[in-house]
Amino acid sequence: MLKGFRDFIMRGNVVDLAVGIVVGAAFTSVVTGFTKDFVHPLINVFGGGKVSSGTWTIGHQHFDWADFVNTVINFLIVAAVLYFLVVMPLNKIAERRNRNKTPDPVAVSDEVALLMEIRDALVAQNNPTPGQRTAGTAPVPTRTDSP
Repeated sequence: MLKGFRDFIMRGNVVDLAVGIVVGAAFTSVVTGFTKDFVHPLINVFGGGKVSSGTWTIGHQHFDWADFVNTVINFLIVAAVLYFLVVMPLNKIAERRNRNKTPDPVAVSDEVALLMEIRDALVAQNNPTPGQRTAGTAPVPTRTDSP
């Protein structure tokens, strides 16, 4: 019972997912603080220098485009950190682990094995070895007397 659970947990996908969620949740707050404290004000400076410069107003509706750009930058930073600090090292570990393993031989089905035997028999029948004759043919006489 515990062996099956251990095998399930040790699968690469489950471990990758768990690590990604934990690291992502912990790192998201750091990135959110960085983008809100540094990137958002920088966007506002390029948008006109006012606090409300990262918005559009159509009618009485405000569209906060700077906040959207902030969210995209936040996502890209989190994704890059997860890739370079979690995914790449785990792939390297898996590659090292599988480096010395030989691939399992491919099992041949009964039909394929039978077809291979038929093929080999036909090749042997069409290309006999010296001294071997095929079924239904008479031996070739050889001359022993020389002129």
